[in-house]
Amino acid sequence: MTFQILLNLIVALVWMMFHNSWSFLSFFTGYLVGLLFVFLMRRFFNRPFYGTKVVAVGKLLWLFIVELFKSTFVVIGQVTRPRLNIRPGIFRVRTKLKSDWEITALSYLITLTPGSVVMEVDPAQGIMYIHGMDADEFKSSILASKRRFEQAIKEVAR
Repeated sequence: MTFQILLNLIVALVWMMFHNSWSFLSFFTGYLVGLLFVFLMRRFFNRPFYGTKVVAVGKLLWLFIVELFKSTFVVIGQVTRPRLNIRPGIFRVRTKLKSDWEITALSYLITLTPGSVVMEVDPAQGIMYIHGMDADEFKSSILASKRRFEQAIKEVAR
């Protein structure tokens, strides 16, 4: 993948030299030409096309932003009630992710969304202990977002 990115940047720089234009637009055009070149030559590389990983990272980022806004509005609704009526709880959740990087990314994404905090992780067994602000309202949403995050992290990491 690193070789493909480097090759794409070299094509972009050569494009700029041939056109004798050192501007961002010329670099971007050369980068797109290089991206097409690398895509067409992808069967000669021993790794998959790097554009799929870039799309997967963008999908994970978009998923995190959506989950962030959804959980933010739920927390705002909980906190702005005239009477605070929450029941905090701790959930024991099993994850399908295997590597340390994948489990760390999942725990960070869950912790960064408001209303939930990963308290402890047992990577050997794939178990996470998650504290939710309101056990009734957050358990289903935490589990749903965990499944979506797991799938997106698998696409990025594997």
